[in-house]
Amino acid sequence: MVNRGLKYARQMGSAWAIETVDGSSIEVGWYSSLALDSAGNPHISYLDAWNFDLKYARWTGSAWAIETVDSAGNVGEYTSLALDAVGNPHISYYDMTNFDLKYARWTGSRWAIETVDSDGIVGVHTSLALDTAGNPHISYSGNGDLKYARWTGSAWAIETVDRTGGWDTSLALDAAGKPHISYFRSNHNLKYAHWTGSTWAIETVDSASYADSFTSLALDAAGNPHISYYDVANGDLKYARRKWNTWVIGTVDSDGDVGEYTSLALDSAGKAHYNGPVNSDTQLG
Repeated sequence: MVNRGLKYARQMGSAWAIETVDGSSIEVGWYSSLALDSAGNPHISYLDAWNFDLKYARWTGSAWAIETVDSAGNVGEYTSLALDAVGNPHISYYDMTNFDLKYARWTGSRWAIETVDSDGIVGVHTSLALDTAGNPHISYSGNGDLKYARWTGSAWAIETVDRTGGWDTSLALDAAGKPHISYFRSNHNLKYAHWTGSTWAIETVDSASYADSFTSLALDAAGNPHISYYDVANGDLKYARRKWNTWVIGTVDSDGDVGEYTSLALDSAGKAHYNGPVNSDTQLG
């Protein structure tokens, strides 16, 4: 959100093309999540914080099509967007009115909206991924714990992964469809959990830093996890990757207070690219 409107930037050669997507209210564009379809067109989910509605915008090829997805109360924080194989959007988000985790999907003709979890205060820090069958998987914080929900094809299967804390979750599925989650716990350690096929394997990645928030997880072609995150004590962007069953941790950027709202992606060579509010694109070795 810049100047209280939702904006979108794309790289055009050596320059950035920047445009306002939605300026319909004075507080629109919070908790944005971006995905590209097979044609490279952007899709964005976000909160209209003036009306507290969940909104969705997509580029049609000639204009931005914008719609309100959910306006039932105070909804739309912590959005996470994914597109299925035919390009239909799926969004996980927080219902602050009822303290619930919600999920919306476009069926091709309408938005189907449902409550996934309503057991206490649940649904902040959501992260959504779709498996090869198009079924949604969601990591999130619930009652201070790390929780995980997946659609089985007929119902939501919900479980608590870690009771020591589960904030700022980031979820990725490996080639076999098994979930991997980065998050931080109540003592501000960076943690990582993955499903082995029979149990959750949980490990501490970084206990030396005050890894307060903003984790982003990606898996390389071999299924190894890579995590970018914010060290709030030092104001640094840090990066961890697992290599030969050992976590290799380094500081990427320490020039001022950097690293909040980190987002990580890996290129075809397995190189990591960080996007954040200070250095727009830093390639990591």
